[in-house]
Order: sequence, then structure tokens, then C-alpha cells
Amino acid sequence: MKTALVTGAAGGIGFAVCEILLKNGMAVVGMDIAPEMPRALPGEFTYYRGDLSKSESRKGFVELALEKYKRIDILVNVAGVAPKVRNDLLSMSEESFDFVMNINTKGTLFLTQEVANAMIKNDGSEKGSIVNISSMSGYTSSTNRGEYCISKAGVSMITALFADRLAEYGITVNEVRPGIIATAMTEKVKEKYDNLIENGLLPIKRWGTPSDIAKAVYALASGALPYVTGQSIDVDGGFHIRRL
Repeated sequence: MKTALVTGAAGGIGFAVCEILLKNGMAVVGMDIAPEMPRALPGEFTYYRGDLSKSESRKGFVELALEKYKRIDILVNVAGVAPKVRNDLLSMSEESFDFVMNINTKGTLFLTQEVANAMIKNDGSEKGSIVNISSMSGYTSSTNRGEYCISKAGVSMITALFADRLAEYGITVNEVRPGIIATAMTEKVKEKYDNLIENGLLPIKRWGTPSDIAKAVYALASGALPYVTGQSIDVDGGFHIRRL
């Protein structure tokens, strides 16, 4: 049985990722800052309450998995936050920048480092797979939430760096780049995106779902694509296509 770690496990995308991994026979250890999961999950699931921005939480999360299962086969970095208040780039505060970057980028970087060092010690030629959740915001300008865009661009570079560094150990590192996904994070701007989608923003004229993201994560994490690393999959209804 493979063991997977999933951050942001209590959120929409994280929960869907946990579900698909469990349904395919994996043991999952999920971390989130929430007091508990929104509902029960079937299968071999363990919940760890922690703050990704804190070193002690990251270490405790990894230690729990290793104590219980002796190895980590998969890491899915889902956890992420938007700025608490959307401000114009010209008035973005350092406090807001630090809040977003400490979770989305710094937390993801150092948890990946921690897990990578554990994966290297795994027996066998297939030592592990890491999948990061970045965002279309990593390459799309939103000047009223610049800190989020910068943080997700950073996640894409984390993907490239670790893919390069870990290839010699047989560890693949890839990312899924979501588009407009129906989650708690996008509820506040639902009307805006409803209108944009209706008026042709996306070739596939609908919101994405957490399940759409989870299916792409599973394809990368399952071992089905062993010769793919450093790659980004756009799960965005075709948003990234340049059209005239």
C-alpha cells in the first residue's frame, strides 16, 4: 500500500485529492489548519492538524507518516490561501504578502524539502512522486491580488527545481495548474466569473470542480507517467489557449 501526504486536506481540492487516492487503495495522511475534516473519508485516512507555515507542523506531519507507515510515496501540496483583503498592487501591504507567501510558497518549499529527504531513503527504484497545485494565477496578472500571483509563480519554480534535483533518485515532481475552480476561495467572486464564463472566457464553458483537479493529480501521482517530470498540466477549461 502506497502512503500519500496531502496538505490542505479539509479544503475542496485537498478533500477531493484525498478521496481519489483513498479510493485507489492508498493510505493518506492529510494536514490542514481546520479543527477537523468536513466529513468522514473511506479507507486508511489519518488527519493531522497543523499550520503549513510553521516548521514544527511540517516536521510533525512528516514524522507522523513515517512512524505509522515507515515510508512516504506521494506528496500532494494543495494548501494555499488568498489574501485576506484584495488590494491594488500599489497599496498591497507587507503583512498580506508575508501571510500568503509563508503558506503558499515558503511552506510548500520546506515541506517538499522535508519529504524529499525522506523519499530518497525509500527502498526500490520508484522512490516517490510529488505533485504541486499551482494556479493559472502563476502566469496571469491580477493586480488586486499580486501576492497570490507571485506566490503561485514561486510554486511553479519549486516544481522545476525539485524535478531537476530529484530526478537522479527516481522521484518525479510535477504540478497541476487549476483554472477557475468552484471552491470556498472563489465563492466571493462567483458572479464575476459566472459572467466571464458565459461571455466566452473559457473554451469549455463551465466552472472547474475539485474532482477535475483530483483526477489530474492522480494521473501524475499514481506512477502511470514515470517518464514525466517538471511538467505542468493546465486544468482550466482551455483558459491558457491564446485565441483571436
